Amino acid sequence: MITIRNLTVSYTKDKKVIENLSLSLDSGLIHGIVGLNGAGKTTLLNTLFGLKKSDAGTIAFDNQKINKKSVAYLVTENFFYSNITGKEYLSLFRNREFDTDKWNKLFSLPLDEIIDGYSSGMKKKLALFGILKQDKPLMILDEPFNGLDIETCRIIRMILLRLKEKNKTIIITSHIIETLTNLCDFIHYLESGQIKFTRDKSGFSEFEREVFGKIEKDNIDLINELIK
Repeated sequence: MITIRNLTVSYTKDKKVIENLSLSLDSGLIHGIVGLNGAGKTTLLNTLFGLKKSDAGTIAFDNQKINKKSVAYLVTENFFYSNITGKEYLSLFRNREFDTDKWNKLFSLPLDEIIDGYSSGMKKKLALFGILKQDKPLMILDEPFNGLDIETCRIIRMILLRLKEKNKTIIITSHIIETLTNLCDFIHYLESGQIKFTRDKSGFSEFEREVFGKIEKDNIDLINELIK
């Protein structure tokens, strides 16, 4: 289980991005984090992984302080060293039991070619490839479906569901709610640095109505004024 208690994170003294956030996430499940731009999603994920230091609060994974040894983190914008091949990139992650050639039958990447020449979709697939090779008990995926074609999105969904069966814990964000409602066991709505509510599968339809209803209510008057 991931246990977050009274977490506060800020970038300046005057602005807290995450404020007094508490949340428990059961292990062996897929958890979605949803929120509008600026809600604090990426800051929360960076703090979970240890890229951002918290001002206050604690984060535990399976009753121990969370650390990078147990976490694989896919960031939104992936970084690759220049002038290396896909195969050389994957060699950075040690896992003797991982069969790169067999896995690449799913991704169809030109692993012997320099990454600089990859398309954005190919780079996203390579980054996901590296996450899978790490084989960590906790996977954090920030917008993993961005830039991927329909086939690859479906393959990734199948992989994540299979990993859940192997008791992996997965945290995922997406701006496309449908990708989360078709995949997650729980969805947690983040707003202004706090979790406003959580829904399980039985409440996903209600969740969509709440989120979309709020967006429409907040913007309908201005839209009607602009479009007459």
